[in-house]
Amino acid sequence: MSLSKIFDVAGSGMAAQSLRLNTVASNLANAESVASSPESAYRAKEPLFAAVQRSLAGQASSEQGATASVQVKGVTESDATIPSRYEPGNPMADGNGYVYASNVNPVDELVNMISASRSYQNNVEVMNTAKQLMLKTLELGK
Repeated sequence: MSLSKIFDVAGSGMAAQSLRLNTVASNLANAESVASSPESAYRAKEPLFAAVQRSLAGQASSEQGATASVQVKGVTESDATIPSRYEPGNPMADGNGYVYASNVNPVDELVNMISASRSYQNNVEVMNTAKQLMLKTLELGK
């Protein structure tokens, strides 16, 4: 694998982890929101990623002739149950006095945030190392 492909792979990983951090931020911002029905309650968002390996034109899809990347397949909503609370005084309460909270688990979201942040940092480190290797290679010719 040439060093220039490393930037593509690490860049796609950084873009994926950035999306993951954005969904975590959205989930945490809506963790305490309530709604008047289970259908209108906020549902936790979860990004879907896939590893993609593309072969270069005119070459076999061997390790030398292929490049890998991370592709974002989409953002799905969690299927976890929507919790309900009896709060008859709440203006958002339905006819029976229940409000429906989001299904966001803040602990899971914090774990996702730490994992995404570390993955992003690892990809930055890969890019920095590749850059240093390229610079050292250029210095060999001096």
